[in-house]
Amino acid sequence: MSEQHIREELTKYARKSVAKGLVVGPGGNISARFEDTMYLSPSGFALEDIEPEQWVPVDIPSGTILDKTYRPSSEVLMHLFCYRVNPNMTAIVHTHPAYCIALTLVDDELPMLFPDQAALVGDVAFVPYVVPTTDKLANLVAEKADRYSSILLKNHGLVTTGKNLREAYYRTEVMEESAKIYLIAKSVGTPRRLTEEEYKEIQGLESEAYRVNLLQQMK
Repeated sequence: MSEQHIREELTKYARKSVAKGLVVGPGGNISARFEDTMYLSPSGFALEDIEPEQWVPVDIPSGTILDKTYRPSSEVLMHLFCYRVNPNMTAIVHTHPAYCIALTLVDDELPMLFPDQAALVGDVAFVPYVVPTTDKLANLVAEKADRYSSILLKNHGLVTTGKNLREAYYRTEVMEESAKIYLIAKSVGTPRRLTEEEYKEIQGLESEAYRVNLLQQMK
């Protein structure tokens, strides 16, 4: 692992996020941690346009911007606060997926519906709507980030975290698929949820534990 590798991985997953329709225009922001520095998307850039050298380094303990060529994303506080509360976290993906946002407009929960959701996402937190880019939002998200890897922001979007960018990114994909399935099912009937026993059984499968562990180790 190196700073250059982090920058290249950020560029890769930023472009995947756009290609998958998880964010449009200059919305969304992602970051990755390397030692005490986080590399964050620059303000005003569409994610697919960011080159490896343009990710903005910010010192996590102090919040000091280490290279002022570009301004960091306006959600810099949210990223900083999350890294400070959870030292095991090394990546944050904040996107605006359509089905996830739609879900927050009509419901306050995302039930456990299928195996990939149970294994890769787990329990989901909701944060009430507050003005984006504020320290209030940053604090609310950070309060959840120590216990949840997927956080839905009402009327706003989604934050996923992980032990690497791959894990955080794929949680975003699975979250969007989960929200889509739930909204479709709910529109025609009452969705069948996994029971608590079924949920825990999936999480206890050796095959799922292997898959999650592999996801966390792959760079």
